[in-house]
Amino acid sequence: MIDYEEKLSPHFTVGEMLRSGMAIQRNIKNVPSAHPEDGLTDEEMIRNLRALCVNVLEPLRRRVGRVIVTSGYRCKQLNRVVGGVPNSLHTRGMAVDIHVSNMEMCRRYERVLRSLGKCTELVLEPRGMPRKRWIHVGMGKWEKGDVKWERGNVRCEMGNGRGEMGEGKR
Repeated sequence: MIDYEEKLSPHFTVGEMLRSGMAIQRNIKNVPSAHPEDGLTDEEMIRNLRALCVNVLEPLRRRVGRVIVTSGYRCKQLNRVVGGVPNSLHTRGMAVDIHVSNMEMCRRYERVLRSLGKCTELVLEPRGMPRKRWIHVGMGKWEKGDVKWERGNVRCEMGNGRGEMGEGKR
């Protein structure tokens, strides 16, 4: 049984990482135990989310203040509904989307996230829109078929080659 109030780190809970308005709208139970076909257990998801919170979100929060997670773990069914890519790290509890309100905030978050050396994906989203609303942050291994390129220790989609965050869809 999942404890939604369980703290993954001092400032982030399991419930925060599982919350999804779309899952509620579509009546999708967004926990691994409800989707054994996804091949992930609740315990594995919590372990992955805890690592992400401890190694990425808490250090970011210490440097920038409050961090708003708009999407964390997604079962594969929910990931399809929201238009995520099939091999998304979200489906393993290894990625979050973080709200950004403007490009200055985005650049600040990017500098901090890159300096941590823990992120394997940084993607500015939504692609093709003049106003960006979130940063996809992943910390995990890639599966074959992922279309990304490497810059330093972070892989980004559609980077501009100047060391700035790329745009894309995760």
